[in-house]
Amino acid sequence: MTAIPEPLARLLHEVEGLDRFERQQLLLEFADEFREVPPEVAERPFPEENYVTRCESQAYVFARPNPDGTLKFYFAVENPQGVSAKSWAVIMDRTLSGQPLESVLAVPPDVIFRIYGNEISMGKGQGLMGMLDHVKMLAARTLRERRSEG
Repeated sequence: MTAIPEPLARLLHEVEGLDRFERQQLLLEFADEFREVPPEVAERPFPEENYVTRCESQAYVFARPNPDGTLKFYFAVENPQGVSAKSWAVIMDRTLSGQPLESVLAVPPDVIFRIYGNEISMGKGQGLMGMLDHVKMLAARTLRERRSEG
């Protein structure tokens, strides 16, 4: 069985040692670091295929191949109040971009609750899971295309 990417495992270990206030502060810091998808990757209006349907913050997910066969993930969050979606975008970029695609596919949805806490609302949780599902879908598609070429 493939393990989750090491950067994500390290973050989970760090976050799980924090109290609720410290966790919220860390997530706000991540949200402050959010940078929208650059125009050379995607411009408005963003393609519907990149839209995360379950996300209330109107998130979009994009990927570009790295030279080593991994993917670099990019995000757009249209809701300016979408703090959780922005922080999750930063976390996924930092911990999943550049990682083996099989490891990206091994990320279980419960990591969201391990990072954000069990008190996250159902709607927010569903939206963040939708963002993760979209990242995993792009990784799976890339693997399929690579296998069909080989």
